[in-house]
Amino acid sequence: MASKPIVAATDGSEESLRAVDWAAREAVLRGAPLRIVAAEAAPPRMMTSRAGPAPGEYETVSDILAENRDHALTAAAERAAKTAPGLLIDADQLIGAPATAIAASGSGALMLVVGSRGVSAFTALVLGSVSRYVAGHAPCPVVVVRDEPAVPRGQVGVGLADLDDCGEALTFAFEEASLRKAALMAVHAWHTPQTDISRAGEAFTPPSSDAVQAHAAQFLGDLLGSCRAKYPDVPVSQEVVHGHPGRALVGLSARADLVVIGRHTRHHGLPGPGSVRHAILQHAHGPVAIVPSS
Repeated sequence: MASKPIVAATDGSEESLRAVDWAAREAVLRGAPLRIVAAEAAPPRMMTSRAGPAPGEYETVSDILAENRDHALTAAAERAAKTAPGLLIDADQLIGAPATAIAASGSGALMLVVGSRGVSAFTALVLGSVSRYVAGHAPCPVVVVRDEPAVPRGQVGVGLADLDDCGEALTFAFEEASLRKAALMAVHAWHTPQTDISRAGEAFTPPSSDAVQAHAAQFLGDLLGSCRAKYPDVPVSQEVVHGHPGRALVGLSARADLVVIGRHTRHHGLPGPGSVRHAILQHAHGPVAIVPSS
């Protein structure tokens, strides 16, 4: 049995409970214990209000929030036990702002699993927008669980952007495919925005699409070949496509049980709405794993 746990965050919403289900099944696959965590948050108006509270107001609201957190933990633990009977499960209360507390809970974990959003404006504070923060800051792989296919598709997808720095994401994807007895599809998408070409001036002649694609396909094939020896049971295929990476990965998510992408740890924050990570987290058709580089 793996000594490191899989951590799942919950806020009591159905989205987060589906994430707990996914984490429980993953813990069984990996022979790991499951740790369920929940954070307590105060409503925004209480954090920004300049007026002093009425006597006992903070204590009363705090008690309610703590009660809701504890109820969410209990419900999640019960659900995980039904999903994976016999699984070792711990439930812990987190202290601090939900985003940072949940991200920090991934320290020393095999992975951290969160839902893609909550069911209301309040729960979104805990596991909706916070899931984006966690995906960009947690020290371990983060899985953001969206709708799962009713029937397993038997395929794990991995999106490889920087072919020179994708070892962690590729290893994670191969491991997942091996555990699930699934095939692996590796996708590298590239595009040269027209604005970049025009800014370079008339003297700049971009390489032909065929040349770029052939070079990337050869490089990707060599990269995958180095992993095949360690995971001989995993059927591997590859695609090199000319197009926006976000769109390509969203399409990949429609035919995979899990899509894996990498994250450079030196770039902690999530970029703007055009970023690949934002696109896949917003529009994926299934769970997405974000794996930090070392």
